[in-house]
Amino acid sequence: MTQERWTAVDDYLTGALVPSDAALEAALDASDVAGLPREAVSPTQGKLLHLLARSIGAKSILEIGTLGGYSTIWLARALPTDGRLVTLEANATHAEVARSNIANAGLADIVTLHQGPALDSLATLAGPFDMIFIDADKPSNPAYLEWAVKLSRPGTLIIGDNVVRDGAVTDPTSADPKVQGVRRFIELIAENPRLDATALQTVGSKGYDGFVLALVT
Repeated sequence: MTQERWTAVDDYLTGALVPSDAALEAALDASDVAGLPREAVSPTQGKLLHLLARSIGAKSILEIGTLGGYSTIWLARALPTDGRLVTLEANATHAEVARSNIANAGLADIVTLHQGPALDSLATLAGPFDMIFIDADKPSNPAYLEWAVKLSRPGTLIIGDNVVRDGAVTDPTSADPKVQGVRRFIELIAENPRLDATALQTVGSKGYDGFVLALVT
C-alpha cells in the first residue's frame, strides 16, 4: 500500500460519506492563504470527531490546539444550541485565522478561543468538559493529559491525535521530543486507574498515524 492509494481511498470515502460543506472548505482555503501548516484533521477524521461528540451527548468540549479552526467547526457543530466549546491556540496568526473561520461558520456564539500558551490558559478554565480533544505540541502532551483529567468528570471522553508518528512511537530511544512526548502521554494514560483507553492506527490522506481514546471512569 502506498500514500497514493491511501489518499485515493480517503477521497472516495469523503465523497461518499462527508458531503461538500462551504464553511469547512472555506476554513481550509483561508488557512492555506494565510500559510498555516496543512496539519488539520482530514474530512473523515473531522466527521469522526463530530459523531463521537454527538454519540456521547456532549454539551461542553475542550480543544487543545486550534490551528485554523477546521476541527473546531466539526466539534462545535455537534453541540446543542446551549453548548460551549473552548479552544486553545498558542500562535497568534493561527488564532486570528481560526476566529474568522469560526465566525464564518456561524459558531462564534458557541466557541471561545483563548490565544496564548495552552498551559497558561488551562489554569484559568472551569470544568468539567464532556469531551477533550488534544491536538497541539506533542512534547507537552503529558502536561495536557494532567489538565484534561482535572477538567473531566466520569464519562468524559479524552482523545489524543497523532500518536503513531509513522510508527516512530515504538522507538524508546528516539531523540524526537514529539515521539517522547507521545510515548509518555500513552504511558500516563495506561498508568492512570481513572482512564480506560485504547488506540487506533490510521492511514489516509494524512499518512500513517493514529488516535488514543480514553474514557474517564
